[in-house]
Amino acid sequence: MDTNDFNRGKFYINDKCVDIESLEWNEHPAFKGVFLKHIIKGENTDNSLSCHLVKINPDCEIGIHNHNGKTELHEVLSGTGTCKIEQTNINYKKGVVGFIPADKDHSVKAEEDGLLLLAKFFPALL
Repeated sequence: MDTNDFNRGKFYINDKCVDIESLEWNEHPAFKGVFLKHIIKGENTDNSLSCHLVKINPDCEIGIHNHNGKTELHEVLSGTGTCKIEQTNINYKKGVVGFIPADKDHSVKAEEDGLLLLAKFFPALL
């Protein structure tokens, strides 16, 4: 799983520029082998949206869950896997965008090459 291209990018908001590579990877509190970089937090957007880089290690997954009142958009940056939204499966690979309506149960499982997503939440998750 190649994180280099996006991870070397920059994040601009208001009058501030942040190197994405300088942001810390945070272990997901509930799902083993899942890590997050919080690129845009709700505090920066009046809670209208948040944006997170999500790294799922090979053969790991974000189990079934939902985000009450939040719509989610995934952009697959690298790797392969499957996103299950209720009874629908979406094959994830670089270039695929997955839309998850608010309050829908979903999960994401990485295949043997892992998975890197840009996850956006409306309104903000954090």
